[in-house]
Amino acid sequence: MLLSQIRRPDGGIGVVAREGSEAALVKGATSVRELAMEALAQNRTLAETVAAHGLGEAVDLVAEAERGTLLAPIDHPDPAHLHLTGTGLTHLGSASTRSAMHAKANADDATDSMKMFRMGLEEGKPESLPGVQPEWFYKGNGFHVAAPGAPLVSPAFALDGGEEPEIAGIYVIGPDGAPARVGWALANEFSDHVTERINYLYLAHSKLRPASIGPEILVGELPSDIRGESRIRRKGEVIWQKPFLSGEANMSHSFANLEHHHFKYPLFCQPGDVHVHMFGTATLSFADQVRAEPGDVFEIEAPAFGLALRNPLAIDEDRGVAQVRQL
Repeated sequence: MLLSQIRRPDGGIGVVAREGSEAALVKGATSVRELAMEALAQNRTLAETVAAHGLGEAVDLVAEAERGTLLAPIDHPDPAHLHLTGTGLTHLGSASTRSAMHAKANADDATDSMKMFRMGLEEGKPESLPGVQPEWFYKGNGFHVAAPGAPLVSPAFALDGGEEPEIAGIYVIGPDGAPARVGWALANEFSDHVTERINYLYLAHSKLRPASIGPEILVGELPSDIRGESRIRRKGEVIWQKPFLSGEANMSHSFANLEHHHFKYPLFCQPGDVHVHMFGTATLSFADQVRAEPGDVFEIEAPAFGLALRNPLAIDEDRGVAQVRQL
């Protein structure tokens, strides 16, 4: 089952459930988050909760995308309580991609990346948890989520704005503080790779950028071998395209290990919060010396996730030097 959210004509949110080519509104559902919290409260699965609500009006998701009424597939009424985070160097091939990015960096930086990758190969899929910690980063909150079709806005001071095609885990935190996985979604973990390349310690700065997820959430088990395509279109023409691989068969860490090392922090187990955690990639247009330009459209798709995720690149206005007022 796939779940998505659309903007209804009255301004409210409609939750759409899809099996195969048939998509319809979930009766009485006002958001995917509320549906997930209801499932927790009633000790049901999401599929059981959707079945209990029943399906109503049919929805043409392709038409909704063309109208620009697709929303991010999960949100929070207070965007500060939606957390965007991620892990890197988790995919087979990640080290070679990162090494190419850091070809002009000093040897210590390159060695650190390779060391982290090898740690994952050796201890990222333990027989019993916990395994080795992954690279981890904070990306932002709900204010940084771009809806499918909406621009990914790069700040004026950025040196680059490039795509990262990834799988994201979507989670809600139950009333008891325990995380529950809603499902999985495509994600564009948009980043500034030029800034990161200056010095690996700039990674934290390079990740403070918007991200887009969806349009649909895959509910249930994730296939172990995910194969998709990442491309960039310029004026309608594909200027770069490459397959990307994900799923545990193509990773150096298990999802269970990556989830443990995120949710082991009580900070991330606050009841009612939403988490979108991106699990890394080994495919970047930047590694192929491609520089995206304003108006270019990033396109990420994989058959298991329904509709492709598309977002144009835009550049924010120059806001000048940040000024702090003394109180």
